[in-house]
Amino acid sequence: MSSFRRRVCFTSLFSASLLVGGLSLAATPALYAQSATLETAGQVGHRVGDFALLDHDGYFHHMSWYDNRTAIVFLVQTNEAAQLDALQSEYAALAAQRENFQFFMINPLGQNRQSVSQAVAGSDIPVLIDDAQIVSESMGLNIVGEALVYDPRSFRIVFRGPVSALGEALDDLAAQRPVSRAQVAMSGEAIEYAARAQNMAEPVSYTRDVAPILAENCAACHRESGIAPFALNNHSMAQGWSPMIREVLMTKRMPPGQIDPHVGDFVNSYTLSPEDQQTLVHWIEQGSTFDGPSDPLAELTWPETEWAFGEPDLIVNVPPQTIPATGVLDYINVVVPFDGLTEDRWVRASQYIAGDRTVLHHTLNSILPPEAGDRARFLGGGSPDDPSITAYIPGAAPYHEPENTGGLLRAGSRLALQLHYTTNGRETVDESRIGIWFYPEGYVPEKRMSGQCACIFPNDWTSIPPFDPDFEQTKSVTVPRDAYLHAFLPHMHFRGKRMRFEAHYPDGTIEELINIANYNYNWQLRYQLREPKLVPAGTVITAIGAFDNSEQNKANPDPSRLVPWGQQSWDEMFFGSVSWQFVEPASASGAD
Repeated sequence: MSSFRRRVCFTSLFSASLLVGGLSLAATPALYAQSATLETAGQVGHRVGDFALLDHDGYFHHMSWYDNRTAIVFLVQTNEAAQLDALQSEYAALAAQRENFQFFMINPLGQNRQSVSQAVAGSDIPVLIDDAQIVSESMGLNIVGEALVYDPRSFRIVFRGPVSALGEALDDLAAQRPVSRAQVAMSGEAIEYAARAQNMAEPVSYTRDVAPILAENCAACHRESGIAPFALNNHSMAQGWSPMIREVLMTKRMPPGQIDPHVGDFVNSYTLSPEDQQTLVHWIEQGSTFDGPSDPLAELTWPETEWAFGEPDLIVNVPPQTIPATGVLDYINVVVPFDGLTEDRWVRASQYIAGDRTVLHHTLNSILPPEAGDRARFLGGGSPDDPSITAYIPGAAPYHEPENTGGLLRAGSRLALQLHYTTNGRETVDESRIGIWFYPEGYVPEKRMSGQCACIFPNDWTSIPPFDPDFEQTKSVTVPRDAYLHAFLPHMHFRGKRMRFEAHYPDGTIEELINIANYNYNWQLRYQLREPKLVPAGTVITAIGAFDNSEQNKANPDPSRLVPWGQQSWDEMFFGSVSWQFVEPASASGAD
């Protein structure tokens, strides 16, 4: 293992970066003929680039998603600015009159959500909160109360000035005319960026500041034989890819699967701290320089084996599956023996290594005990002593039980697998393996993992209307006894947009547990709480998911469909899985 802790990778699909990442410099001539050559931050015509931010209610907004609007309008907001009260009213009036523009406020100081909500109470305009300030710096936000207009196709600023001059600019844009007064001077309370000032006064060090961030958050995937498409294994590679690193940070595409950092505390939130984001972007702005003499990325070493916990005690070889180059494949069901298991053993960890991860999308599995037939129980119903054998999902990590926790794998048991493949244009063979690690012989762990899925099945599914950009569905499960919550896993398909989990406690209070604000079908991750959360018996866990069946969803197979429940990716599913551990020992509780 490297000297830095393994976490996540920066990018998974280079092609997707080119298609979605906003690298095109194209602009609409009618809008930018007067200002397309200006490239100084803060100037009209400056290309900010595409970006994404969460608003004060935790909802995700990606600017390129709004490319069907004439433009995006911003008002610079901070909580302490007294002059904003009148400006917000004038700004809201403009928003009510111009339906084809998207209106936001933006808080460049990354202020607390609750305080922002209080400051804008009564307004229905989302406030984007820039925790890392890298977007606000790129937009040149220097004055509280300033208004800006941004084109979501070219990612350039086309107007900036006081709210009093904004209406005229929007009229020009609505009429497809060049903005007659594109930059109007104004005065107001100045915004200061302390981190930027510090990083510019003392240049960011690659060896001291940047390389450790890349090593901890990116290099485990971006390395030779890693799952990412290029290796960040030295300074030259980091420098060469630095424009893309900036782009994926601005759009929150990488690290992958990142969740709302303001809700819960997770081992694998896959987010970079605001300080780390600032360090990387400021280093890139300074030219991505090298300050030697050694290169920490080049000195990283990696284990020779793919197995996360050393050589497994038992390896299950999944029968080879020949996958054709094209076509739609039905789910494949196979039953595999645990060859070599001659006695009952308690399982402490497992890992699924895909033979060809370009075609294997996901698996489900179930333990068939010795006395069972071939009918699989893919969604539960087994013994509380059953072991957890990890399935394969996009972005899956090896699974290790909590301390003194495990399940019993009985000799003679078999593993029922359901395999979902998608073709990729070439014929291939998937030969996957599952590694299993046991507790020492004679050791019996005291605790068991349990849980349930807030799943919507065909009998209670509501079909998603055509062209609906934000169709919500909900499902709840009840925790029957006092328990510790451990992890959450969402599953939807291409139209999945977001999923939140809430705890509705017996005393009537509600707590948000996790906010997967930007669900991505390519990264269906199991989010593990850093510290298990105690909830009382009778707590209702509710999953609230939303689907984007609009044309703005670039991954949408067909926005005109009334979308049913279905196993294939062009249909939809809704699974909100919750893992918990009962407070009482398994021996005292019986089956649940």
